[in-house]
Amino acid sequence: MGFIWSLIVGAIIGAIAGAITNRGAAMGWIANIVAGLIGAWIGQGLLGTWGPSLAGMALIPSIIGAIIVVLIVSLVVGRTSKK
Repeated sequence: MGFIWSLIVGAIIGAIAGAITNRGAAMGWIANIVAGLIGAWIGQGLLGTWGPSLAGMALIPSIIGAIIVVLIVSLVVGRTSKK
């Protein structure tokens, strides 16, 4: 059951990061989940586990990490699609 909650929270974090960067609509739900989960891992690794927590993820560092992931992915995909 914990895995399902992690996926749900990861999707929400990824969707929030996509909405903040205006790049989430083009990514889709699976990419939002991946960005949320990887972003949570990166954000908590860089910023720690402060703030409110849900499903074992500190929300504020996770959202910041997901924003970083979404921006990096959109830059890489944007450069490869132009070639």
